[in-house]
Amino acid sequence: MEPPGEGLGVRGTPRLLWLALLLVVHPGVQAEVQLSVPPLVEVMQGEPVTLDCTVLGDLDQYMLEWFLTDRSGARRRLASAEYRNSKLQGSVDDSGSLDPPYQLDSQGRLVLNEAKVGDERDYRCVVKAGAAGTAEATTSLRVFAKPEATEVSPNKGTLSVMEELAQEIATCTSRNGNPAPQISWYRDGQLLKVPMEMNQDRYMTSRTVREASGLLSLTSTLYLRLHKKDRNASFHCAAQYNLPSGQHGRLDSPAFHLTLHYPTEHVQFWLGSPSTTGGWVREGDSVHLFCQGDGSPNPEYTFFRMQNNQEKSLNVSLEGNFTLKEVQRDQSGTYGCRVEDYDAAEEVQLVKTLELHVAYLDPLELSVEDQLPVFLNSSLTPVHCSAQGLPKPTLRWTKDSVPLGDGPTLSISDITFDSAGTYLCEAFTPTVPLLSRTRSFRLLVQGPPELKPLEMEPKPKDGWTEGEEVQLACSARGYPEPTLTWSQLGGTPAEPSGGPGWVSSVLTLKVTSALGREGVSCEASNVHGKSSHVFHFGTVAPQMAQAGVAVMAVAVSVGLLLLVVAAFYCMRRKGRPGCCRRAEKGAPPPGEPELSHSGSERPEHTGLLIGGASGGVRSGSGGFGDEC
Repeated sequence: MEPPGEGLGVRGTPRLLWLALLLVVHPGVQAEVQLSVPPLVEVMQGEPVTLDCTVLGDLDQYMLEWFLTDRSGARRRLASAEYRNSKLQGSVDDSGSLDPPYQLDSQGRLVLNEAKVGDERDYRCVVKAGAAGTAEATTSLRVFAKPEATEVSPNKGTLSVMEELAQEIATCTSRNGNPAPQISWYRDGQLLKVPMEMNQDRYMTSRTVREASGLLSLTSTLYLRLHKKDRNASFHCAAQYNLPSGQHGRLDSPAFHLTLHYPTEHVQFWLGSPSTTGGWVREGDSVHLFCQGDGSPNPEYTFFRMQNNQEKSLNVSLEGNFTLKEVQRDQSGTYGCRVEDYDAAEEVQLVKTLELHVAYLDPLELSVEDQLPVFLNSSLTPVHCSAQGLPKPTLRWTKDSVPLGDGPTLSISDITFDSAGTYLCEAFTPTVPLLSRTRSFRLLVQGPPELKPLEMEPKPKDGWTEGEEVQLACSARGYPEPTLTWSQLGGTPAEPSGGPGWVSSVLTLKVTSALGREGVSCEASNVHGKSSHVFHFGTVAPQMAQAGVAVMAVAVSVGLLLLVVAAFYCMRRKGRPGCCRRAEKGAPPPGEPELSHSGSERPEHTGLLIGGASGGVRSGSGGFGDEC
């Protein structure tokens, strides 16, 4: 028998290996390695990205490695780190680069400073923990890039709607995006459902190109079978692209229109301004003829006039318009337009005609001269107004803008001065605006003047007083124009005033007693007679009586003033008992008369007069003495 130890050493080795394998596989026997790695990381190009690889559980020692899996499936290690003594020490394998694209942070995460499209790979994290085992996990990095502005190149040529196959419309390009965008087409804002398979109605082709930068560019070309309704359609394309977190973006191209070739189906021919609804134009105006077909491009337009059942060519135009300058009445007739479109269908009417009516109005004629004299209170011989025109004009009589009636004849009976004035005959055509003519004459009413005196200004209530100023006025009318004269000098020359045919004169003078007796007369006269009026003033108060009353009032006032002064003086005298005696100082003895400065005697009452005149006799001291 073999010793127990020897048997274990020889045969026990495989058993130990199986025991170790069981400890790794069965969790209850030994803690296995578990990792937390995001399966997908999405970023925009140029942004920093961090790939996380977290070891779950409590491991004292392990080795962490990052590998890059290329498109062929081969793995290349990027970085590694060893965890020991609660520290993680790592390094990047691409040590030959001064600025390695990858870095490893203190937690074992792989960091890319600036994500590029070329970094869009699968990154594998491997953790080896010895007896605890090995764990691996993969994270996929997706890098998104927003494409540039969408460009569109429409077909610049002329596309025919008669083509039975789909024609190239435009090419749309979206450059430098990731992943490759999708292009869709729109007409008048509505999405066009365009298949990729070629057919006669519509389809599109696409081509994707990877640029040197790794970004993708997509080109799409649209093919359509066109119709006439597409002549005003607005087309554009749009590029839809993806963004992180399931978001999307869209970039629309500028809109464009197509130049189509399609035959004429309808023709319009009409008169432009200044025509009326009835097709009338005024003689002397310039008339515009317009012709338009709905084909494209614009065909030639031939304008003609029908004369003796034959076409007389007038003009050939690409713009579809023709002008008849200063049209005359003999140019009325039938005018036509022909659209020279050889692609139009046989049933399409390419020739249109219209009737041109030239309205005219000749100068008016009156049966009287420009001035018609008649006598007052007579009847006017009917005045006739004749007009020639087409269409037939309407005649209307007016006087001073006041309508008198319609018709060619004007009659007036019982003529007065109010009948004088300017009478106007107007001819017009309601169907042709601004086509009118006028002719007028002036009616002169002959007769003796009609006089109208005006009230005197001012007009006193209590009668006139001699010397007061008054203004008189007279107005008169008649034909010939009357002459106004006054019985007094100073009248102004006759001037028009107060209405048509009236003249007036003004006289300003002072009222006298003679005018009060005789009055002032105003006379209007012409070759047919005269008419007068007398202004009466009535009784005129004399000016002297008024002056005597004023003098008497002044005398009474002065007398009353003297009485007041006298009364004041007497009151002052009664208040001084030493009156009529001299002052004690220097007074002569009693009985001796007082001598004046001249040496003569004067009685005591003389002092009253002197005092009254000189204001009192002064004493030797310079004061006033007593007064007697």
